Amino acid sequence: MIAVLCSRNPNKARELERLLPGWRVSALEAGDYPEETGSTYYENARGKALFGRTVGDPGAWMIGEDSGIEVDGLGGRPGLESARLGGDDPVGWLLGELQGALGEDRCGRYVCELVAVSPAGEEVRGTGVLDGTIAEAPRGTEGFGYDPVFVPEGETRTVAELGNDWKARNSHRARAARALLAALNTR
Repeated sequence: MIAVLCSRNPNKARELERLLPGWRVSALEAGDYPEETGSTYYENARGKALFGRTVGDPGAWMIGEDSGIEVDGLGGRPGLESARLGGDDPVGWLLGELQGALGEDRCGRYVCELVAVSPAGEEVRGTGVLDGTIAEAPRGTEGFGYDPVFVPEGETRTVAELGNDWKARNSHRARAARALLAALNTR
């Protein structure tokens, strides 16, 4: 299957291609992406996929993706604003916001929503969640974003310490890709 990830991030397209066996995934080359105005990850992911459907290869599936990290002690923030809050140092921002927080206030989750729209306009979605806690300080060198401070449930190391191979099998995006494949297989 041929798919286009409606994202400016070629790294996410390569990651998604590894997560969707048998799919060839490329990043959508488009000038002006619409703003993310949805109130949920699903709405934002769907908006990206529908945008791709209007400007992308008419014979390819269009995939929209939205993801973020939600922290209990911050009332679920940064959530939909995960890529924007904290500027060039989102990890520093998050640790600053959690300074002095203990226990359940440091609990959180990564969330990913994938929405695929077929050439005929059929919509399929997959959601993935990875629960965990926020570490006191960054650790590890792999991954990106909040990975240096996110410790998955059942682990003692951060995602950045666990590494890209672990992340490819267990991340919120990997879980969303498996859910998307399962939804495609049952349609």
